[in-house]
Amino acid sequence: MIVKPRLIPRYLQQLEALLRRLPENHPKREAISEDLAKRRAGYQGEKNIDYPLSFLPEKEYHIFHDLRLFDGSHHFQIDTLIVSPRFILILEVKNITGTLFFDSAFNQLIRTRDGKEEAFPDPLIQVERQSLQLKKWLKNNNYVNMPVSELVVIGSPRTLLKTAPGNQYIYNKVILAPKLPQEITKLEKTFPTKVIHSKRFLKLSSLLIDHHCPLHVNVLKRYEITDKEVLKGVCCPQCNYVPMTRARGKWMCFQCLHTSKDCYKETLHDYSLLINSTITNKKAREFLLVSSQTVMKSLLANANLSHSGATKGTLYHLE
Repeated sequence: MIVKPRLIPRYLQQLEALLRRLPENHPKREAISEDLAKRRAGYQGEKNIDYPLSFLPEKEYHIFHDLRLFDGSHHFQIDTLIVSPRFILILEVKNITGTLFFDSAFNQLIRTRDGKEEAFPDPLIQVERQSLQLKKWLKNNNYVNMPVSELVVIGSPRTLLKTAPGNQYIYNKVILAPKLPQEITKLEKTFPTKVIHSKRFLKLSSLLIDHHCPLHVNVLKRYEITDKEVLKGVCCPQCNYVPMTRARGKWMCFQCLHTSKDCYKETLHDYSLLINSTITNKKAREFLLVSSQTVMKSLLANANLSHSGATKGTLYHLE
């Protein structure tokens, strides 16, 4: 059973919003585009394990995607966590194409593609650290007897895996996504006895959800971009032209002539991703380039946003 579903990562959405709201000649566009491409590839790799996971019995396994916990000292993020009454499995998913050589002597992952070599941090060190932190979290929450295992899963089907001869540890810890069900079957044989009963199992799932700490990144600060550099106005959903023009109750794009009544809602979402999770009528008018306070009040009402306060101080909650 999928307890915490996989969603499009917020940071990926932030990069998309930022890219469509920067001028074409902005000096940070190339770096943002490269970061966005990597994040999209990573997200696609994580999605590639959904099909193998669908073969697991729903009642016996609880699945958590993109889980972030605090072990008492540090936060740690897990791509996918699989919990059963017998064991817990951490999956660190990588979507790196080419030929991957796992070098255990130097703890490096070396990718060869198009005749070029590139070094990556060893994902095994990363997942082992996550395992230690999860064990600490489990101890802090009185689940000290839960066995924890970990795997590095390569999500791309176009990846060739290599390591030094006889490197059994790599063979046991790094797999391609289609092999995931078989690896879980092996763990069932390794841990045949239930460590916790049904109520404790359900309580553990609830604790994991309750303790999830979403990561909120100030993407403008990360790239040293001020909000004044962000293009204002409603963005065209067809061609990404900014700004669209409002006339006769509709938004119209001068570049592709697309018209829409409610595309401004996506612009409000951009504001929440880039600027703030709340907005006032005045700030909304400034960002959407709407002059009328009355029109803006109607637009915000039609967006069905929760709000607090009254009159000029009303705060509309975008998330």
